[in-house]
Order: sequence, then C-alpha cells, then structure tokens
Amino acid sequence: MSPVNIATYQKLINELLPRNVKLVAVSKTFPPEDILQLYHQGQRDFGENYVQELLVKQKQLPRDIRWHFIGHLQTNKVKQIAPFIFCIQSVDSLKLLQEIDRQAKKYQRRIPVMLQMHIAQEKTKFGLDESALDELLKQRQAYPAAPIIGLMGMATLTDDDRQIRSEFRYLKQLFDRVKTTYFADDPEFCELSMGMSGDYRLAIEEGSTLVRIGSLIFGARNKH
Repeated sequence: MSPVNIATYQKLINELLPRNVKLVAVSKTFPPEDILQLYHQGQRDFGENYVQELLVKQKQLPRDIRWHFIGHLQTNKVKQIAPFIFCIQSVDSLKLLQEIDRQAKKYQRRIPVMLQMHIAQEKTKFGLDESALDELLKQRQAYPAAPIIGLMGMATLTDDDRQIRSEFRYLKQLFDRVKTTYFADDPEFCELSMGMSGDYRLAIEEGSTLVRIGSLIFGARNKH
C-alpha cells in the first residue's frame, strides 16, 4: 500500500471548499486500497486515464464513487464505461461526442462531458482548437444524452508560472465566450477543469472550478 497523504488531502479540501472548487482525486496507477483510504475520508470523485484499469477498479470499489474519465478516450472503448461513468472530461472530437451520446441512450443514461481544449505548447497533448470547438458546439443539440457541462485543459509542463498562468487565462476567456455564445440559458455548463498537483493554485486564481490532483495526495506515481 502506498502512503496516501491524508493530512495533505485534508489541507487541500480546506483550501478548496471556501473557493467552491471541486477535487477530482487522480487515482490512475494507484491500487483500490489507496482509493478506499480517501473514500473513507469522504472523497467521492476520482479520475482515471485508462479504460482497462478503470473497469477493474469500478468492479472492486463502492458503487457511489463518481468516476471521471480524464485520459484520451478511443471511440471504440466508450461502450465499456458507458454503463457507469459519471463524467467524461476529455472529449476532443465530434466523433467521440456522437459515440458517447449513442452509448448513453443505449443505457438510458445521460453522460455529462467536458470538451478538452489544446492550450499547451506541447504537441503531444490532445484537445480541440478554437475552430473545431465552434464546429462541434454548433451541432451539440443533436446529442442530448451527452450534455456539455464545461471545458477542460492541461497547461504546458514547465516551471514558467507566467506561461502556465497565461494558458489558464486563455482557457477561462474561452470558457466565458462559449458560455455567453452557446450556453447563456444553460446552468449545467458551469465547469472549468484545469489545474493539477503542480499548478492547481495558479489554475484556481485564474478561475478553475475543478482541479485534478493525484501525486500530491497519493505520492509518486507508479510507472504504467
């Protein structure tokens, strides 16, 4: 069992609560017993990156856990998580949105999603650019079983706080524009998922409503 840092977790919760920021504990590569430790502290939102790993954990862990899928999701894998997934934060194509809607209907569910935006300088990160975002949003009403509740993004992996801050600021401006243009009358569109263990404070200062934190709580990540 790895040393889950309960003290850090409690400090984090005390820091986030007054700011109305939600915590998704990123549990990828960590075993079910680590997740249970946090569950017993009251944590319910957990983030996973790999479908196979998520399927194993979901079977073993309490049913009221809210699983967020935060990794790159292949269209053909959607059906495996559709029966139980709480939110898919990493929608980066219209094709993926269509498939989530299709599978959600099959299970008579609504699966909330966030659109992943490419805001970092690294080419390796997934996400939509602005023109693809607008194209997708114009067609969103055709997919009511996959309601769009917000935007998600990852900043460049760098020590330059100014760069990270400017990327987060850009995403917040994008969120505000999308809210005004497409979701003015939709209170469900309210989440801005940005900020991880190393940069979550900057993200909160720039308007994040939800942070995705793993190694700060769970310790160094096992190599997958």
